[in-house]
Amino acid sequence: MQRLSSGPLRFKDPRREAMLEPDEVSAILRLNELGWGSKRIARELGISRNTVKDYVTAGGWTPYRQPHRKKALDGQEIWLKERLRQHHGNADVIRQELAAEKGIIVSLRTVERAVQRYRQELAAEARATVRFETPPGKQLQIDFGERLVEIGGSKVRAYLFVATLGYSRRHHVRAFRNERQESWFDGLESSFVKFGGVPEEVLFDNARALVVEHDAATRTVVFNDKLTAFAKHWGFRPRACAPYRARTKGKTENGVGYVKRNAVAGRTFPSWEAFEAHLEAWTREIADLRQHGTTGEVPIERFRRAEAHALKPIAGRPPFQAARELIRRVQADCAVEIDGNAYSVPWRLIGETVRATIADGVVCIHHGIHEVAAHPICVGRRRRVVDPKHFEGLTGFKPSRAGDLALSPVAPPSPTLLRPLGEYEAIVGGGF
Repeated sequence: MQRLSSGPLRFKDPRREAMLEPDEVSAILRLNELGWGSKRIARELGISRNTVKDYVTAGGWTPYRQPHRKKALDGQEIWLKERLRQHHGNADVIRQELAAEKGIIVSLRTVERAVQRYRQELAAEARATVRFETPPGKQLQIDFGERLVEIGGSKVRAYLFVATLGYSRRHHVRAFRNERQESWFDGLESSFVKFGGVPEEVLFDNARALVVEHDAATRTVVFNDKLTAFAKHWGFRPRACAPYRARTKGKTENGVGYVKRNAVAGRTFPSWEAFEAHLEAWTREIADLRQHGTTGEVPIERFRRAEAHALKPIAGRPPFQAARELIRRVQADCAVEIDGNAYSVPWRLIGETVRATIADGVVCIHHGIHEVAAHPICVGRRRRVVDPKHFEGLTGFKPSRAGDLALSPVAPPSPTLLRPLGEYEAIVGGGF
């Protein structure tokens, strides 16, 4: 019988001269069954007598087990995992706290090895998106995405508003030149019109145009006042996704990427109007008619079957801008503030409360039963819209100054509005 090879099939065991392969152990057991002694088997196979005895006692081949050696961080697993989460993966801070709190002095590399598996769990948790399905009519998710688009031979930055119904996955897409609050509202209103109804809630990220504050720990959300009024007007509940977890609104996140890759990428347009027309046609002919990868259904068919009737009907409700009515106090600069802009009123009304109605692109301001001012809605913010007639008779008045927009009012107030204050008092009641 040939001696067993100690070549590549065998690997070193720190406790013995060699670790045998299963076929080598089988040879030992066969010889032992034939009545050979351990010394003779060892001499025949070229291995030690103790090796033969070990395998005969074991009754066969056994894998090598690495002996457990006590480590400095044994028993600290739960503590390490909690601190890794608390310090957002900073192993060096954990090393310092081990020394300060537990008196365990180890190297940074030792800590890094100990928390490696927990670090992988945190990374997987951060990437994970828990998919949840909403019932018909429950939720609409909205978001904006930026894209450089070639329009008229030039690169133009377009802001793509994408609204996605949670159940049917039906999209509504609009292109805007900015991501201001007015664009959010215009996109939402056009979504309600297209879908023919309003969902129970609208989910969005923490855009500054919509959310004033969102505490990540307590999940307390403070919405913009104008958004609150907009939601009340249309009858939906606003919801902001968790801070730094925009993936919780994954349907729209995927929708924005789908629009960028499928509707816009690689295309050029002769004009902005052509770009808008393309998005509308693409939504109608491509997005609505595709088979959705998650639901396995065509969005427009799923919408018609189950979601169209679940939405709250609009029932002829006017646009938000056309229906707003605000109460304001006239400031010392003879103006009232509306949406970040100042609109002038007759100077005699300083300190008085007035009612502003916003309709059809016009701001109409009333005091009592009288309309005292009418201005076109100013585009932008921190602008002043001034009618010089509102300052007639005011000592030291200058017709215009830097920053004022001397716009002619849409419907000039009657000259009787500049009568003595006593006449106002007699008509309205009370004193100025």
